[in-house]
Amino acid sequence: MSTEAQEIYDRLDFISDLHCDALLWGRDLTQKGSIGHVDFPRMREANVGLEMFTIVSKSPSGQNMKSNSADTFDNITPLTIAKGVAPNQWFSLLNRTLGQAESLHQFIKEENGKVIFVHDKKSFEELISARNTDKTVVGAMLGIEGAHALEGSLENLGKVYEAGIRMIGPTHFFDNELGGSAHGENGAGLTDFGKSVIKRMNELNIFVDLAHCSPAIVEDVLEITTKPVMVSHIGVQSVLNSQRNLSDDQIRKIAANGGIIGVAFFDMAIGVPEIDGIVATMKHIRDLVGVEYIALGSDYDGAVEVPFDITGLPLIVEALLKEGFTEEEIRAIMGENVKRFFLKNLI
Repeated sequence: MSTEAQEIYDRLDFISDLHCDALLWGRDLTQKGSIGHVDFPRMREANVGLEMFTIVSKSPSGQNMKSNSADTFDNITPLTIAKGVAPNQWFSLLNRTLGQAESLHQFIKEENGKVIFVHDKKSFEELISARNTDKTVVGAMLGIEGAHALEGSLENLGKVYEAGIRMIGPTHFFDNELGGSAHGENGAGLTDFGKSVIKRMNELNIFVDLAHCSPAIVEDVLEITTKPVMVSHIGVQSVLNSQRNLSDDQIRKIAANGGIIGVAFFDMAIGVPEIDGIVATMKHIRDLVGVEYIALGSDYDGAVEVPFDITGLPLIVEALLKEGFTEEEIRAIMGENVKRFFLKNLI
């Protein structure tokens, strides 16, 4: 780690990551762990101001990037039972989702004001203000990977909103009631139910996350949404030609929508070696549409290999610096873009 890179990292006012699945595993996020990638102590060690904690409620057996059936055995069921949570979460996707949300709220309560739950513009501004005088204060938001968690009910969207969820991906690794997954079987766009969910999300100011959506859903969402979208963790096809990754046309449309793109850290999104892929992906987006649309989207604590935990983020600064990124560009990527996006779009 170069002295220059560390000094730039130490000067960063706001660092943010848009995707972490730590709630899935049942770890105590108030304690520094020796496994996994994110907890509150390690966020403080890395001076990370905000983490998006994403909720996984179902994952198909044999999960892969190319094709998954919604009917295969669900990997999350045995994990849910093994965690010792309430039986009402064992077989209900909605209850699993609400249970993970409640776990985060409980961890935040135990932190006695040192973690701020961000769910609107006021709470986000409170986080920014608190960190101006105390960098040990960190922020947490909630998202959902896959709207199958709604169990086909628009009413349940209100329930997850009340639980504080402010970002939802229509699909995850399989097709569902809203439409097709990038890793599913039908490649479909939004169903009528899917369109009604997107419209209601707009009304509630829940951000749409396009990370695992079929190209047809990406097109449909960008056509009907009245709000900027997010892509919480992804790569680009120009760096790694994967059906999971964004095409240049999609990147342009997301930028035109005012959206933000979280660059993932794992090999199936950005290739190997991962740090080179992360920087190449960021460079491609910058050169195509501008640096202001780039964010960190690690996929920490997901079912993927990443090159470092959250305390390793200075290595990204070093790699960006070596590739000629300016300090202003680095500040934007590491968190200022996310800060601007939420200040503009949270209500």
